[in-house]
Parts: sequence; structure tokens; C-alpha cells
Amino acid sequence: MKVLVKVFRRECHRVLDSERTTVHGADGMLMMLQLAMAEVHKQHGGEFKAALSDVLMAWKHLLLDKLHLPPPNSACLENYDLIRRAYESFLKRSNTVDLVDIFSMYKQLRLADSDPDEPVSPIQMFDFLSGNMEVPGLPDSSLLSTPSSQSRRCSSQVKMAVRRVFCSYLSLLVNSKNDMALALTLDVPSRALGRQAFTDIKHAAQNNNTSLFLAVTSFVRAIQLGGKGYAPAETNPLRKHVKGLSEFVQFLDNLEEILGEIPDPSVCGARLVMAIRAALVKGRSSGDAVYAAAEETTTELKERICQIHQIQKENANGSGTGISPARPKAYAVNHATAYGGRDTVKVLLALLDEEALTPLCQNKADLLSEDQPILSGAEGTCILMLFRSPEVSTGSSPEPLKNRVQSRLDLLKPKPKERVIRSQFACTYKDEELPLNRVLEFPSTSQVPTCVHPAPKPSPAVDEECSSDVEETATDKPAPASENKKQSGEQQGVALKPRSGNAQNRVGGSRKKTGAQIQNKGNKRKQVDSEQHGGSENEPPQKKQPAKIPCKNAGKTLSKKKLIAGQGTLTSFFRV
Repeated sequence: MKVLVKVFRRECHRVLDSERTTVHGADGMLMMLQLAMAEVHKQHGGEFKAALSDVLMAWKHLLLDKLHLPPPNSACLENYDLIRRAYESFLKRSNTVDLVDIFSMYKQLRLADSDPDEPVSPIQMFDFLSGNMEVPGLPDSSLLSTPSSQSRRCSSQVKMAVRRVFCSYLSLLVNSKNDMALALTLDVPSRALGRQAFTDIKHAAQNNNTSLFLAVTSFVRAIQLGGKGYAPAETNPLRKHVKGLSEFVQFLDNLEEILGEIPDPSVCGARLVMAIRAALVKGRSSGDAVYAAAEETTTELKERICQIHQIQKENANGSGTGISPARPKAYAVNHATAYGGRDTVKVLLALLDEEALTPLCQNKADLLSEDQPILSGAEGTCILMLFRSPEVSTGSSPEPLKNRVQSRLDLLKPKPKERVIRSQFACTYKDEELPLNRVLEFPSTSQVPTCVHPAPKPSPAVDEECSSDVEETATDKPAPASENKKQSGEQQGVALKPRSGNAQNRVGGSRKKTGAQIQNKGNKRKQVDSEQHGGSENEPPQKKQPAKIPCKNAGKTLSKKKLIAGQGTLTSFFRV
């Protein structure tokens, strides 16, 4: 398997457009197949999901078909051609190949003089990808499914997920079109970029026919560098995730800066791994499983990068494993920066190729299930859940039927009447009216009508207090019309006469006064006592009451609503 990958990396420029094409191992192939099946299932009117049994059956069909081996005895999988087409489309779009493609290209790429004819047979390749073959000679760190003798501080599933994140960050530095790598690193560590953010990025990439990484970087660059006419529209869905996307792009810019500034591949690779480790363990304690897995993975990757660099230095005099036969011209303006990071990219490609040779995970349910280890945020990074668009609520069934029935029963259940604590003046209110209606029934203090200074009104409105006075006098014996007219004229004169002492002296002799009156020139107010409220000087002063004007339409007010005696006074008092 190492010979296959080595020959491919050396001669890939003859058959591929890009020399930075990365390789998917068995785990990556299985996850891409799951995505392809879910996409085909969704196109045929179903949900974006794929059962584990169907994925394993399609996995067997795919391997036998691509290796040109006899098909299995079981029935052909439904929509297999569409699944195979979607799988190949995903590989091409991500600028990646799988191990079966490398095996198929070996005969075309190998050198007849130095390379063996067939290092691996199709049956051996099938057994290796199916997980039925034990491969000797691989380091213990790559055998994730085999339990190690030394005690580990973290589970194998957590370490596998952490190692996958490390390799995905390094893969983005080499191949930015790798959509799988971006999906695994977008929200690790937590940047508040969940399923909704990934769905918006996916839609933007589909609309522009670009990769996910290019959709993210182009949006962030337009925000940072674009002018008023080039900035994204306010309705762009990615504007809701500007902060998280900017942090993601900034972190990758820092990694690319390390890649371009440090010429030594060993030092540069170690710095890259340490930067990824610092981002993962930030805010975690030393006893956390993710912290322990990140420390262990960092140590293993740093050692392996140094070993690969030493091997490439020893083979530098030979043919080597260069990734670009065309060197930059000496007269090029950017010749210094064009060389920066080239040797480190070679080392990273060799490291990623070795990671692709890792055998298939023994527990496929852990690899494909939605219950992934939590590396950041509130939930684990599941590839299938990320590529599945969030469900849009239609309002048809917002909650389970049991809950909806129970809520409906609660609404129909009669509610017991609450006992309201009434005050001692509750007799002035009506029981069937709401509190708000009782408040609105009575106007504010400024709207209470008074008869002290009556103003002419176009409509014959009658005050409540006037009607009450009329009710009190209506029970008495009716007087002759001339006498009633005389009394009304006297009361009107009392109410309308000037209240100033000087004015009283000027007009005093022309009007008839009724009742005892006490005038005080030092006071600004003058007390007017009617015959009903007369008193001696030794008695305590009584509260002044405004003079009342008899209403002209008194007979009409008798049929109106009767008020309880003192209701208006009590209401005004408690309103204040």
C-alpha cells in the first residue's frame, strides 16, 4: 500500500490537474458513501439519511465494482448507479481520490524498470478496505481499533476524532477544496458555527459553484476589504455568522503564515501542530479526555513529521517525491515567497498519505452514527448531521400528538373562579364588570365635572351631582312657578357674584343676599354660607363646598341612572 501511494504522489501530475490532490482512506470513503446515499435518498422524496445496514451493503457493492471483482450473491442495491455517481462527484468536487483510484492508476503511473508489477492484488485491496486484514508494520498510533497495551487516558473514539481534526486542518493547508476537512474543522474549537451556518455556507457554495472553503473566504474578504459597492448584501444569510467565519479564516491565515515564513519543514510542522493543539485545549483542564487526546496526538504527529523530513532529505539526491516539476523562474517577482513552504507541503502530503493508509475503523457504528464525541460546543461533529439541512417548521406538527391533545384539554377544562378580595366600598362596583372597565368607567380627576365655574355647552349635558341634588329636592312639596323662578335667580346670583372683596364693595348694594355671610379682607378667599350650612363663630369651621347651580333640565335627569349617595365623593377620594 505504501508503494502504491508513493508512486501516485510522484507521478500524479501526469494524470491529475492539481498536484495537491489528497487521498481519502477507508474511513473517509465510508463517510462519503453515507453522504452520497443520503443525498440520493433525499432526491427521491425521502429524508437526508441512510441506514447503517444500507451503507454497509452499498460499501461492499462499491468496493467490488471499483475493483472489478464479481458482484455479491445478494440482490443489487436500489439506486446503486445514482449512489456511485454521487460518490464520484463528491470526490471530484473536493479534489480528492480514494485508495481504489490509486490502485487503478498504478499500472499507468508505475515505472517499468524500478516499480513492481502488482504490489497488491484486488482481493487483498478488498480485504484491507473491508477491515478483514491485519496489516503488520504500521505504527501503533495508526491502529486506532486495536487496543494498546499501555494505559490510555482517553477513549479510542475521542482520540480518533481529535486526530481527524488535526489532519483536517493540515489537509486544508494543502488542499483547500476538501469539503470534508472543512466540515470537520469549521466549529472545532467552538465558533458558534452550527448546522445553520454550515447549511448557509453550503447553499452559497452551490450558488457560486465553488468549494465550501472558497465560499467562506470570499465572503470574509469582501466584508474586510470590500468597499461600499462590493460588500455583500444585507440580506446575505452568511452575515448572521460573520464573527465565527472571521475567526475561522483568521486561524487558517495564521497557519498559512507559519507555513510560509518557516523554511525548515520539521520546525514548521511542529509549529503548525502546536497551534492546532493550543486552539483545541483552550479552556480545558488537564484531566479532560480531549486535552489528553490532543497532547498525545501532538506528540505523535511531531515525531512523525521529523521522521518524514529526514527520509525526504536522504532521498533528495534521487528522484525524490517532488510535487511540482516546474520551478518558479528566477526573474519572477514573487520567487522568494513562491518557494516558501514548498518543502513543508511535501512533508504534510506524505503525512496525510500515511494517515490514509490507516485500516478501517472496527466499530463502524461509532464512525457513522450521529452520536459523536463532543470536542467543542454542545454536541459532537457528525458529518451526516452537518450536511443535512435544518428542518424548517411548517406549523403542521410542531410538537408530538400527545402534547397537543393535552394542551387542548387544558384549554377546554373550566377554570375555577378565583375569590377576589373586595374592599369595604365594594358596594359601589358592579360584580359582572372587569376591573379595567371599572377603572375606565370613571374619568380622571381633571375630567370630573364641577359646577363652580360652569361653561356654556352646546349639548344639554347634566352633571351627576346636579341630578343627585335634583333627586333630593324632587321629593319635597312643589312650589309655585313664580317662587321657583325667584329662588333659582337668587342662587344663580350667589354663585356668579364676584369673590374679591373690592369687587363686592362695588357691586354689593345691587344684589340681595341670602344667609349669613362672613367677609375677611385679609384673606383672598371669601366664605359663602348658605342657609343650610349656617353656623356661629364659635363653632369649628366647616369644609367649604362649592355653590351648586340648579340644572334647567332637572326633570329629564330623573329617569337616568341613580347613583348611591356619596358614590362620586368616595370614587374621587380613592382615585387620588
